[in-house]
Amino acid sequence: MDRMIYLAMNGTKQVMVAQAANANNLANVNTTGFRADFNHFRAMAQFGPGEASRVWSVSERPGVDFSFGAMQQTGRELDVAVAGDGWLAVQAPDGSEAYTRAGDLRITPEGLLVTGAGHPVLGSGGPITVPQAEKIEIGADGTVSIRPVGQAATSLSELDRIKLVNPAQDQLVKFGDGLVRLRDGGVANADAEVRVSSGVVESSNVNAVESLVNMIELARRFEMQIKMMNEAKQTDASSAQLMRVSG
Repeated sequence: MDRMIYLAMNGTKQVMVAQAANANNLANVNTTGFRADFNHFRAMAQFGPGEASRVWSVSERPGVDFSFGAMQQTGRELDVAVAGDGWLAVQAPDGSEAYTRAGDLRITPEGLLVTGAGHPVLGSGGPITVPQAEKIEIGADGTVSIRPVGQAATSLSELDRIKLVNPAQDQLVKFGDGLVRLRDGGVANADAEVRVSSGVVESSNVNAVESLVNMIELARRFEMQIKMMNEAKQTDASSAQLMRVSG
């Protein structure tokens, strides 16, 4: 019975791991530019003394859903959305270069251009800093232009250009901070073909209905594993009682 219990305990643990990944997707259903994580179960034979007659379950995250989210019009001059394939380059908390689809940009009191999550947006020479200006425009190629204070309405000065990249999807990996990086730890080259739309943001690509259904299914799997442990406990108790009667 101990083997049955351990198998059920393993199944319970893996269901909890899958439920945590699904809950994270559901929690980010309204997060701008969020990319959902895939999750699936895989059976693995338990090797050891004797025949490999038992199978363990493993919950894995095989990859990330890179499908596009819906485009939402905001009218904000600092909101941008990548049109088609591509990513915005940002500076991760550890100082490394990372990539995101979250284009809900803002300017900090220090003049730093950052995403809604606070990640500095990278330009041609590092994080983009915006001085005080009466107007800010972001072009389709990522060019950031400003109208300095006191200048004519038609006077726009090019400040910098947002680094836009488009590496192959099989080269990308998503980290726990929600940012995407190159699998080999390198830095992607800027791609002049990537375009952005101003006054628009891309929503999360999480399907809320699908995630809720998956949550219910995982909860039922968890209950099934608990019932299996209870069944093993009852069987063990019955066996022990029979042994006492026989004695």
